Amino acid sequence: MISLTSLIFFAAQPRFLEQVHRTGDHMSIAAETKNRTQWARIARDGLWSNNVVLAQVLALCPLLAVTGTATNGLGMGLATTAVLVASGLLISMLRGLITPEVRIPVFVLIIAVLVTLVDLGLNAWLHDLHKVLGLFIPLIVTNCAILGRAESFASRNRVMPAAFDGLAMGLGFTCVLVVLGAIREIIGSGTLFANAATLLGERMSFMEVTLIPDYRGFLLAILPPGGFLALGFMLAGKRLIDARIAASKRRETGVQAATA
Repeated sequence: MISLTSLIFFAAQPRFLEQVHRTGDHMSIAAETKNRTQWARIARDGLWSNNVVLAQVLALCPLLAVTGTATNGLGMGLATTAVLVASGLLISMLRGLITPEVRIPVFVLIIAVLVTLVDLGLNAWLHDLHKVLGLFIPLIVTNCAILGRAESFASRNRVMPAAFDGLAMGLGFTCVLVVLGAIREIIGSGTLFANAATLLGERMSFMEVTLIPDYRGFLLAILPPGGFLALGFMLAGKRLIDARIAASKRRETGVQAATA
């Protein structure tokens, strides 16, 4: 004979299961939203909010030395991006094996190995670009941004977020290099991505553009003082944009508080 308790249990079971499914759906949606927010935050930090140059003001030596043209900036940026992604990936994978006492020497050793591989690869497949960038390729080892991301992010996060953080930081650095190189090249020579076919390969010949024909040039823009001036304007522009965004958010918050 079926007891009253059993009847109540069987009657409530569909509702209970439905509630479980609803709870599971809400949890999965919340987890997916949190995951998307994390990826968006990493991308935003690397490209803008915590940009290697515009926010952290790091890697200024290669930035000012190789950005005489946009082509050089692109080559240097992509080489640095490759090291950032690979170092973040490896350090995150090995973070459980590296003890805190020796982490900095191990990080530097991993970065040095990766930079050596990038240097040899450029020398083998993009020899002309390797000759132009010269000593600044091995000096990627001393880039504080790479060691900083290894210490502050890659060694404390899972593999995929660490690799994506390296990609975002590298692309943000590359964008600044290309924009700064383009500004200096246009003002200094009237061209854009000059010698791209020579430095990056024949397939990149479509990038070469002459913006100002018969332009005599402006030497100051190509020299280091021109790089400092252009970088100063870029830093000021970022501060101005950030201030306007913050003011806009404050106004929106004030309007919402007033209407509430």
